[in-house]
Amino acid sequence: MKSLQQKLMNLQERIGSLALIDTLSAFQSSGNADKNGRLNIPSKIEAFGKSSVQFGEKVRSFGYTDALDDYEKRKLRVFNQLNFLQLITGIIVPIAGLFHNDKLPAMAWLVACMPAIVSFLVLWMNAHHHHEVAIYSYFALYPLATSIVYMSGMNLGVELFFILYGILSVFFLQQITQMIYSVNLSMVSYFILAVVCKHYTYQLATANPFGYFFNELLAISFIFYGLFLIKKENTGYHLSMLAQYKTLQAKNLEIQQQKIAIAENETLLKGQTSELTELNALKNKLFSVIAHDLRSPMYALQNLFSNIQQYDLPAEEIKSMVPDVVNDLTYTTSLMENLLQWARSQMQEDAVRPDMTDLSKMINTVIASLRLQTEAKQLSIECRADAHIYAFADKDMIGLVLRNLLSNAIKFTPPHGHITVGAHAMESCIEVFLEDTGIGIGSEALAKINRNDYYTTKGTSDESGTGLGLMLCKEFLARNGGTMHIESEPGKGSAFSFTLPAKPSKLL
Repeated sequence: MKSLQQKLMNLQERIGSLALIDTLSAFQSSGNADKNGRLNIPSKIEAFGKSSVQFGEKVRSFGYTDALDDYEKRKLRVFNQLNFLQLITGIIVPIAGLFHNDKLPAMAWLVACMPAIVSFLVLWMNAHHHHEVAIYSYFALYPLATSIVYMSGMNLGVELFFILYGILSVFFLQQITQMIYSVNLSMVSYFILAVVCKHYTYQLATANPFGYFFNELLAISFIFYGLFLIKKENTGYHLSMLAQYKTLQAKNLEIQQQKIAIAENETLLKGQTSELTELNALKNKLFSVIAHDLRSPMYALQNLFSNIQQYDLPAEEIKSMVPDVVNDLTYTTSLMENLLQWARSQMQEDAVRPDMTDLSKMINTVIASLRLQTEAKQLSIECRADAHIYAFADKDMIGLVLRNLLSNAIKFTPPHGHITVGAHAMESCIEVFLEDTGIGIGSEALAKINRNDYYTTKGTSDESGTGLGLMLCKEFLARNGGTMHIESEPGKGSAFSFTLPAKPSKLL
């Protein structure tokens, strides 16, 4: 007998040695042993950890589809995790009961296997995308299985699972009627089976105190772990929604800024379009003036000198023709000056060079430059400007304004009329005024001038006008910080006045 036992022990040692060699070979062939054949334990643990994480993530993602939104996927993750843990515990408990098979009744074995069966069924349905059926099955079968335990006369310490089902139903069930039904089912079952009924034929607390304590602890663990998973996923969902809200808010802000920029660009484009339309209309009028009026004086001069050359005209006849030619040349000079000033203002829109300008000196200079026109109509001009009165403005632009206004006054004042030009200081500016005893301006024509519309008419001695002078006056005054005011009544003359800054602005 001893010889046989010795042989069996030797055989067992040899089998163990062969198993150890096979294990080492397997580790070495799988890359988990070093060159000397020693086991690489940390690498194996790391590989096992990665595999576990991948497997856990695969379990949690059972049943994912593109149709599910983020919140539904998070609920499905929690549902899969809880069912997988209940599947594991549902397998462990019956196995542990094998060591006490002499104490457990047959019905207890069937009940012990039911959680694993229900959880497996739920996970299988989730994996095949039967999500609603899986949820309804869970909240119908699990309370039923737990109720069967107590109705069979056994108290296994699983009454707290009714509370778990009630808590989970609030989170997983969508319809309020289903939620209320599930909560009531769990709470009523808990009250009747675990609280009211006290007499059971089998008490696990007496037969196996450790098993009873394990079931109670397991139920509490599931309750708290379920609440933890729900809170975790809800927090993650809220953070995700907050991040999306911030992203949308940033995009909305960007869109609003783009809308504002587009609106500003549209407004700018409309303004530029309107301005270009006005400039284009003015350009067309200018070319029309140039094409018609500018040629007339040239032809008059050409005819005069041709007649002098061909017909040897006498001095008296030539002298009679000179006033008309001078009148045409005066008109042409004024037209050319206005055209040049307008062209310069459009090409150098911001080229305003303000300086302290002596207005009394400028008024006298302008009166002198128009002396021939004044004498031709036998007009009297009076200057009422304060001595050495200064304004802060562009000298060339204001000179053109004065020449145009005085030229218009001469043109629309009958012979032997009177014109008054002057300037005086006010509280915060300088006012320049020009009054005449001319024919005046009608209300309709005055409205056109105030609207800056194109307007021209013949003078008292049939002098021509371009309609450009007053438009330039208003534009140049605006660029110099001034405004023009017109008062007129047909047959009673006109009064033009404009203001200019007395000193440089603090903003300049």
